[in-house]
Amino acid sequence: MKALKQIYHTAEQQNIVIDRFALSSREALSLMDEDGTCFIAIDPGKIQNEADERTKLCHELGHCIKGAFYNAYSNFDCRQKHENRADKWAVLHLISADALDDAVAAGLTEIWELAEFFGVTEPFMRKALCYHVHGNLATELYF
Repeated sequence: MKALKQIYHTAEQQNIVIDRFALSSREALSLMDEDGTCFIAIDPGKIQNEADERTKLCHELGHCIKGAFYNAYSNFDCRQKHENRADKWAVLHLISADALDDAVAAGLTEIWELAEFFGVTEPFMRKALCYHVHGNLATELYF
């Protein structure tokens, strides 16, 4: 399992600023400035546990590292495409295919067991399984 401290270190290495403060309608968000500087805001009051923080923080890092930002005012920008890019980066950063194979071979076969082992949320674990098994994030097709 990738420690939360390592995830914060990854952000620091990428010069991504993470601020912790109350957000009105979200648990976390990421923004890119005109000069390419990326910022992440995370609301500690809305984070349920360490697995939730790990999952949300990696998703937001995925937006920053992959440049996966959408324009809410454009009719030609597909929001889901950018969300998927961020999720794919987070999956690959937190759960490698080899680590997943090893966990399953060791007898961890339930979603909750795998999520607990990798320190992520169950919905994120479903995405990771879909990505590594089917090559997509379409959890609604498989779960």
